[in-house]
Amino acid sequence: MKRLERNIGGYHGERIDVARTRAALEAAARRTGWTTGGIPAGRHDLLVLERPAKNPNAPRLYLSAGMHGDEPAGPRALLDLMEKDAWPDAHLCLVPLLNPGGLAQNTRENEQGIDINRDYRHFRTPEARAHADWLVQQPRFDLTLLLHEDWESHGFYCYELNPDHRPSLAAPMIRAVSNVCPIDPTPVIDGRPISEPGIIRPMEWPDFNPDDRPEWPEAIWLGVHKTRLNYTLEAPSDWPLEFRVNALATAVAAALSMHPATPQTPPGIAL
Repeated sequence: MKRLERNIGGYHGERIDVARTRAALEAAARRTGWTTGGIPAGRHDLLVLERPAKNPNAPRLYLSAGMHGDEPAGPRALLDLMEKDAWPDAHLCLVPLLNPGGLAQNTRENEQGIDINRDYRHFRTPEARAHADWLVQQPRFDLTLLLHEDWESHGFYCYELNPDHRPSLAAPMIRAVSNVCPIDPTPVIDGRPISEPGIIRPMEWPDFNPDDRPEWPEAIWLGVHKTRLNYTLEAPSDWPLEFRVNALATAVAAALSMHPATPQTPPGIAL
Protein backbone atom coordinates (compact mmCIF):
# COMPACT_ATOMS: atom_id res chain seq x y z
CA MET A 1 0.00 0.00 0.00
CA LYS A 2 1.43 3.37 -1.07
CA ARG A 3 0.77 6.79 0.39
CA LEU A 4 -1.69 8.95 -1.50
CA GLU A 5 0.42 12.14 -1.54
CA ARG A 6 -2.73 14.24 -1.15
CA ASN A 7 -1.84 16.00 2.07
CA ILE A 8 -0.18 19.22 0.96
CA GLY A 9 -0.49 21.92 3.60
CA GLY A 10 -3.09 19.94 5.53
CA TYR A 11 -5.30 16.86 5.53
CA HIS A 12 -7.16 16.22 2.27
CA GLY A 13 -8.25 12.62 2.68
CA GLU A 14 -11.49 10.80 3.38
CA ARG A 15 -14.03 12.00 5.91
CA ILE A 16 -16.62 10.30 8.10
CA ASP A 17 -20.27 11.08 8.66
CA VAL A 18 -20.40 12.02 12.36
CA ALA A 19 -24.08 11.23 12.90
CA ARG A 20 -23.83 7.83 11.20
CA THR A 21 -20.64 6.96 13.07
CA ARG A 22 -22.24 7.86 16.38
CA ALA A 23 -25.33 5.81 15.56
CA ALA A 24 -23.16 2.84 14.61
CA LEU A 25 -21.18 3.13 17.86
CA GLU A 26 -24.37 3.24 19.89
CA ALA A 27 -25.80 0.26 18.02
CA ALA A 28 -22.62 -1.76 18.59
CA ALA A 29 -22.74 -0.81 22.27
CA ARG A 30 -26.30 -2.04 22.64
CA ARG A 31 -25.47 -5.35 20.95
CA THR A 32 -22.47 -6.04 23.17
CA GLY A 33 -23.67 -4.99 26.62
CA TRP A 34 -22.17 -1.51 26.93
CA THR A 35 -23.98 1.48 28.38
CA THR A 36 -24.19 4.74 26.45
CA GLY A 37 -24.19 8.23 27.87
CA GLY A 38 -23.38 11.78 26.99
CA ILE A 39 -21.38 14.75 28.24
CA PRO A 40 -23.16 18.06 27.48
CA ALA A 41 -20.57 20.32 25.82
CA GLY A 42 -22.04 23.49 24.38
CA ARG A 43 -23.89 22.70 21.16
CA HIS A 44 -22.78 19.07 21.31
CA ASP A 45 -23.23 16.02 23.46
CA LEU A 46 -20.02 13.96 23.68
CA LEU A 47 -20.73 10.24 23.44
CA VAL A 48 -19.48 8.01 26.28
CA LEU A 49 -19.45 4.20 26.11
CA GLU A 50 -18.79 2.14 29.24
CA ARG A 51 -18.71 -1.50 30.23
CA PRO A 52 -17.84 -2.88 33.70
CA ALA A 53 -15.51 -5.81 34.20
CA LYS A 54 -16.65 -9.19 35.46
CA ASN A 55 -13.74 -9.18 37.92
CA PRO A 56 -14.09 -6.18 40.28
CA ASN A 57 -10.29 -6.02 40.58
CA ALA A 58 -9.75 -5.80 36.83
CA PRO A 59 -7.89 -2.76 35.45
CA ARG A 60 -9.60 0.43 34.36
CA LEU A 61 -8.94 1.34 30.72
CA TYR A 62 -9.81 4.57 28.91
CA LEU A 63 -9.70 5.25 25.17
CA SER A 64 -10.51 8.43 23.28
CA ALA A 65 -10.63 9.53 19.65
CA GLY A 66 -11.93 12.28 17.43
CA MET A 67 -10.06 15.08 19.22
CA HIS A 68 -9.08 16.66 15.90
CA GLY A 69 -11.72 16.91 13.20
CA ASP A 70 -9.26 16.15 10.40
CA GLU A 71 -8.37 12.79 11.98
CA PRO A 72 -11.29 10.47 11.17
CA ALA A 73 -9.51 7.12 11.56
CA GLY A 74 -9.61 7.13 15.38
CA PRO A 75 -13.41 7.07 15.72
CA ARG A 76 -13.61 4.49 12.96
CA ALA A 77 -10.99 2.31 14.70
CA LEU A 78 -12.97 2.40 17.94
CA LEU A 79 -16.11 1.48 15.99
CA ASP A 80 -14.31 -1.50 14.45
CA LEU A 81 -13.13 -2.61 17.89
CA MET A 82 -16.64 -2.23 19.30
CA GLU A 83 -18.09 -4.34 16.51
CA LYS A 84 -15.47 -7.07 16.92
CA ASP A 85 -16.04 -7.06 20.72
CA ALA A 86 -12.72 -8.72 21.58
CA TRP A 87 -11.99 -6.68 24.69
CA PRO A 88 -10.16 -8.00 27.76
CA ASP A 89 -11.99 -8.27 31.08
CA ALA A 90 -11.56 -4.68 32.26
CA HIS A 91 -13.55 -1.66 33.29
CA LEU A 92 -13.76 0.01 29.88
CA CYS A 93 -14.52 3.62 29.06
CA LEU A 94 -14.52 5.12 25.55
CA VAL A 95 -15.06 8.71 24.43
CA PRO A 96 -14.89 8.25 20.65
CA LEU A 97 -16.03 11.60 19.20
CA LEU A 98 -14.43 14.40 21.22
CA ASN A 99 -14.80 17.08 18.53
CA PRO A 100 -18.09 16.51 16.68
CA GLY A 101 -18.12 19.99 15.16
CA GLY A 102 -14.58 19.71 13.83
CA LEU A 103 -15.21 16.22 12.45
CA ALA A 104 -18.26 17.53 10.58
CA GLN A 105 -16.18 20.37 9.09
CA ASN A 106 -12.99 18.34 8.53
CA THR A 107 -11.01 20.87 10.60
CA ARG A 108 -8.41 20.19 13.26
CA GLU A 109 -10.02 22.79 15.51
CA ASN A 110 -13.52 22.97 16.92
CA GLU A 111 -16.22 25.30 15.60
CA GLN A 112 -14.64 28.19 17.53
CA GLY A 113 -11.39 27.65 15.63
CA ILE A 114 -9.58 26.44 18.78
CA ASP A 115 -7.48 23.29 19.03
CA ILE A 116 -9.21 21.38 21.82
CA ASN A 117 -6.06 19.35 22.39
CA ARG A 118 -4.25 22.47 23.58
CA ASP A 119 -7.03 23.50 25.93
CA TYR A 120 -6.79 21.13 28.90
CA ARG A 121 -5.25 23.79 31.13
CA HIS A 122 -7.21 27.01 30.54
CA PHE A 123 -10.46 25.50 29.19
CA ARG A 124 -11.63 28.02 26.64
CA THR A 125 -13.62 25.40 24.73
CA PRO A 126 -16.85 23.82 25.95
CA GLU A 127 -15.58 20.42 24.80
CA ALA A 128 -12.40 20.41 26.91
CA ARG A 129 -14.15 21.95 29.93
CA ALA A 130 -17.04 19.47 29.91
CA HIS A 131 -14.75 16.52 29.19
CA ALA A 132 -12.38 17.39 32.05
CA ASP A 133 -15.29 17.96 34.44
CA TRP A 134 -16.57 14.50 33.57
CA LEU A 135 -13.11 12.91 33.90
CA VAL A 136 -12.66 14.41 37.37
CA GLN A 137 -15.61 12.33 38.52
CA GLN A 138 -14.11 9.06 37.23
CA PRO A 139 -11.80 6.75 39.19
CA ARG A 140 -8.18 6.66 38.11
CA PHE A 141 -7.27 4.69 35.01
CA ASP A 142 -4.56 2.04 34.76
CA LEU A 143 -4.01 2.68 31.05
CA THR A 144 -5.16 5.39 28.65
CA LEU A 145 -4.93 5.19 24.85
CA LEU A 146 -5.56 8.30 22.75
CA LEU A 147 -6.12 7.71 19.02
CA HIS A 148 -4.82 10.37 16.64
CA GLU A 149 -3.42 10.89 13.13
CA ASP A 150 -0.65 13.00 11.63
CA TRP A 151 -1.06 14.23 8.08
CA GLU A 152 2.67 14.99 7.77
CA SER A 153 4.05 11.71 9.10
CA HIS A 154 5.90 9.07 7.10
CA GLY A 155 4.40 6.20 9.07
CA PHE A 156 2.83 5.18 12.38
CA TYR A 157 4.35 6.34 15.66
CA CYS A 158 3.36 6.83 19.29
CA TYR A 159 4.04 9.00 22.33
CA GLU A 160 4.61 7.29 25.66
CA LEU A 161 4.11 8.87 29.10
CA ASN A 162 5.38 6.26 31.56
CA PRO A 163 7.04 8.07 34.49
CA ASP A 164 7.23 4.93 36.66
CA HIS A 165 9.11 3.05 33.91
CA ARG A 166 6.69 0.16 33.87
CA PRO A 167 7.10 -2.47 31.17
CA SER A 168 6.54 -0.45 28.03
CA LEU A 169 3.66 -1.20 25.69
CA ALA A 170 5.15 1.02 22.99
CA ALA A 171 7.51 -1.54 21.46
CA PRO A 172 4.87 -4.32 21.27
CA MET A 173 2.49 -1.88 19.59
CA ILE A 174 5.13 -0.81 17.08
CA ARG A 175 5.97 -4.45 16.28
CA ALA A 176 2.32 -5.32 15.76
CA VAL A 177 1.59 -2.27 13.63
CA SER A 178 4.72 -2.85 11.49
CA ASN A 179 2.94 -5.89 10.02
CA VAL A 180 0.11 -3.74 8.64
CA CYS A 181 1.52 -0.20 8.28
CA PRO A 182 4.90 1.52 7.83
CA ILE A 183 6.55 2.84 10.98
CA ASP A 184 7.84 6.40 10.70
CA PRO A 185 11.61 5.95 10.13
CA THR A 186 12.71 9.51 10.81
CA PRO A 187 14.91 10.38 13.82
CA VAL A 188 12.92 13.52 14.65
CA ILE A 189 9.11 13.34 14.56
CA ASP A 190 6.84 16.32 15.17
CA GLY A 191 9.93 18.28 16.22
CA ARG A 192 10.94 15.74 18.89
CA PRO A 193 13.78 13.21 18.77
CA ILE A 194 12.68 9.60 18.96
CA SER A 195 13.68 7.25 21.78
CA GLU A 196 13.33 4.18 19.57
CA PRO A 197 12.01 3.82 16.01
CA GLY A 198 8.46 5.11 16.04
CA ILE A 199 8.47 5.89 19.78
CA ILE A 200 8.66 9.37 21.36
CA ARG A 201 9.07 9.77 25.11
CA PRO A 202 8.84 13.55 25.37
CA MET A 203 8.85 13.98 29.13
CA GLU A 204 9.51 12.18 32.37
CA TRP A 205 8.31 12.90 35.89
CA PRO A 206 9.72 14.16 38.24
CA ASP A 207 11.97 16.07 35.81
CA PHE A 208 8.95 17.27 33.84
CA ASN A 209 7.00 20.09 35.44
CA PRO A 210 3.50 20.44 33.91
CA ASP A 211 3.47 24.09 34.93
CA ASP A 212 6.19 24.71 32.33
CA ARG A 213 3.67 23.97 29.57
CA PRO A 214 1.39 26.97 28.86
CA GLU A 215 -1.06 24.71 27.02
CA TRP A 216 -1.99 21.15 27.91
CA PRO A 217 -3.16 18.37 25.62
CA GLU A 218 -5.47 15.66 26.92
CA ALA A 219 -2.45 13.39 27.51
CA ILE A 220 -0.83 15.76 30.03
CA TRP A 221 -4.11 16.38 31.86
CA LEU A 222 -4.61 12.62 32.16
CA GLY A 223 -1.00 12.12 33.26
CA VAL A 224 -1.35 14.72 36.01
CA HIS A 225 -4.78 13.69 37.26
CA LYS A 226 -5.82 10.21 36.17
CA THR A 227 -3.11 7.80 34.99
CA ARG A 228 0.56 6.89 35.09
CA LEU A 229 0.57 5.07 31.76
CA ASN A 230 -0.58 6.92 28.66
CA TYR A 231 -0.06 6.41 24.94
CA THR A 232 -0.96 8.75 22.10
CA LEU A 233 -1.18 6.71 18.90
CA GLU A 234 -0.51 8.50 15.60
CA ALA A 235 -1.54 6.93 12.29
CA PRO A 236 -0.11 8.35 9.03
CA SER A 237 -3.08 10.05 7.41
CA ASP A 238 -1.59 10.25 3.90
CA TRP A 239 -2.62 6.61 3.45
CA PRO A 240 -6.20 5.36 2.73
CA LEU A 241 -8.65 5.59 5.60
CA GLU A 242 -9.20 1.85 6.03
CA PHE A 243 -5.44 1.35 6.16
CA ARG A 244 -5.09 3.86 9.02
CA VAL A 245 -8.11 2.44 10.83
CA ASN A 246 -6.47 -0.98 10.76
CA ALA A 247 -3.18 0.43 12.07
CA LEU A 248 -4.84 2.11 15.05
CA ALA A 249 -7.03 -0.90 15.85
CA THR A 250 -3.96 -3.16 15.65
CA ALA A 251 -2.04 -0.93 18.07
CA VAL A 252 -4.92 -0.89 20.55
CA ALA A 253 -5.32 -4.67 20.38
CA ALA A 254 -1.59 -5.15 20.97
CA ALA A 255 -1.57 -2.79 23.97
CA LEU A 256 -4.59 -4.44 25.57
CA SER A 257 -3.16 -7.91 25.06
CA MET A 258 0.10 -6.90 26.80
CA HIS A 259 -1.30 -4.88 29.68
CA PRO A 260 -1.16 -6.48 33.15
CA ALA A 261 -4.31 -8.18 34.33
CA THR A 262 -4.41 -6.29 37.64
CA PRO A 263 -4.43 -2.54 38.30
CA GLN A 264 -1.21 -0.89 39.45
CA THR A 265 -2.10 2.80 39.54
CA PRO A 266 -0.38 4.63 42.44
CA PRO A 267 -1.63 7.90 43.94
CA GLY A 268 -1.77 10.84 41.59
CA ILE A 269 0.44 13.86 41.23
CA ALA A 270 -0.67 17.04 42.95
CA LEU A 271 -0.14 20.27 41.07
